[in-house]
Amino acid sequence: MVYKLKKSLYGLRQSPRVWYNKIETYFGQEGLEKCPHEHTLFVKHKTDGRIIVVSLYVDDLIFTDNDQKLFDEFKSSMERNFAMTDLGKMRYFLGVEMKEDNNGIFLHQQKYAIEILQRFGMYDCNSVSNPIVPGSRLQKDETGQASNATIYKQMVGCLMYLLATKPDLAFSICLVARYMERPTDIHMTVVKRILRYLKGTASYGLRYERGKGEELVGWSDSDYAGDIDDRRSTSGYVFMIGTKAVSWSSKKQPIVILSTTEAKFIAAASSACQGICLSRILAQIDTKGKGYITIYCDNSSSIKLSKNPVMHGRSKHIDARFHFLRDLTKDGTIQLVHCSSFEQVADIMTEALSFENFSRNRDKLSLCTLELGGEEVFDCPPREAIQVFSDDNRGVSFSRVVKL
Repeated sequence: MVYKLKKSLYGLRQSPRVWYNKIETYFGQEGLEKCPHEHTLFVKHKTDGRIIVVSLYVDDLIFTDNDQKLFDEFKSSMERNFAMTDLGKMRYFLGVEMKEDNNGIFLHQQKYAIEILQRFGMYDCNSVSNPIVPGSRLQKDETGQASNATIYKQMVGCLMYLLATKPDLAFSICLVARYMERPTDIHMTVVKRILRYLKGTASYGLRYERGKGEELVGWSDSDYAGDIDDRRSTSGYVFMIGTKAVSWSSKKQPIVILSTTEAKFIAAASSACQGICLSRILAQIDTKGKGYITIYCDNSSSIKLSKNPVMHGRSKHIDARFHFLRDLTKDGTIQLVHCSSFEQVADIMTEALSFENFSRNRDKLSLCTLELGGEEVFDCPPREAIQVFSDDNRGVSFSRVVKL
């Protein structure tokens, strides 16, 4: 016997695709245009300057606009076509909490951070000032005492989700994630140090203030052969709108390079790809903007390598895909600008810094704690509140709409 379904059931493999096709068709009927560079973003522009932006995550939606009438029309249309629940202004979404005031918004994951500390028995530990010992370099420890790989993977996996609002943890978490195959006591000690740093900075998050600039600026950096095992370098970038970090990455390079110039060049090429994607998404929302993206690099040789074809003989062994940066520079899409190592924000994504350098770069990323009305609002919640937070994440709510 074979059963033919007349409609998609929740939980089947094709259900997410069927749901996306349905909601995409509905958005098209409502005049919302899908962003070709981010398929979960839909935008509707009016001739009088009104705009509505909808962000979709499976069946959870966030939407915002600059006109109350347009907002009410979209909400009424959603209620007529879907069984939805309006949860009001966004306070919590996919593990990220938001505080709003007249000056801007503050994104953080304090409840999730405290839940991690309690889960792994580190809630009462002593805090440290930085997530990794300055100058330390991990490597495979074949002769060391093996740790519990399951617990190690659970700890690293939980910490990875914190990177949504904590770019200061990007390098350290991505570093320990390289040793999941056979973690030893050395690697477990580093993970526990990250948790101790998290204990002291659980209330830290990203502050986005109004009127602090609208220009997209990137920072690109790389170390040189930082991985002791395979001698590959680590690339890092940070993109900011004004003074606000909106995108960041710390990732090991796919090839072994021969010099610091090549390492910085490859990091700049990866940053350029991300910068183009971000600029096109921003252009979908706001048509205003300049025609190029500024990326700061602290290596003048890499900048010359991207502009001067005479130097191609020294770099022709580099993979052809990374020379894509030359075309972007020639076309004026990307503008590489030299900066000093002291000003390099992306340095926090590539190596274990001293406390002074780490704190300085962390402040440049707009990481801080939020105060409303002169009172600190991030006291540790009671255990009952944390349990409720945990219960909320065990299932997925259906047809939920949250307005920002």
